[in-house]
Amino acid sequence: VQLQASGGGLVQAGDSLRLSCAVSGRTFSNGVMAWFRQAPGKEREFVSAIWRNGAIYYADFVKGRFTASRDKAKNTMFLQMNSLKPEDTAVYYCAASTSIILSSIREGVQYANWGQGTQVTVSS
Repeated sequence: VQLQASGGGLVQAGDSLRLSCAVSGRTFSNGVMAWFRQAPGKEREFVSAIWRNGAIYYADFVKGRFTASRDKAKNTMFLQMNSLKPEDTAVYYCAASTSIILSSIREGVQYANWGQGTQVTVSS
């Protein structure tokens, strides 16, 4: 199984980016897919997750600015990020799991499959 994250870049505060995460090797149509991020010197943190039934969960700091979506037919997940702030600067990772429980979706250690990360840099 491979997860390939892409779409990162260098933008200015207030700009938008759309991240993609393509899955190959198996389908996660009945699994959970999530985004995490890690800023320099900080721990990895949860950003959003798409549950099996399509419900989407977000970290409080991105609500109203980020929108996660999923194309099951293409085995791909997206993260539309609007109104970006300098504090959003981080490496963004996608993750997937078929066995995670709902109460654990914000815990990175619960995900068995990870992409390589894509750098998002927001300048002020």
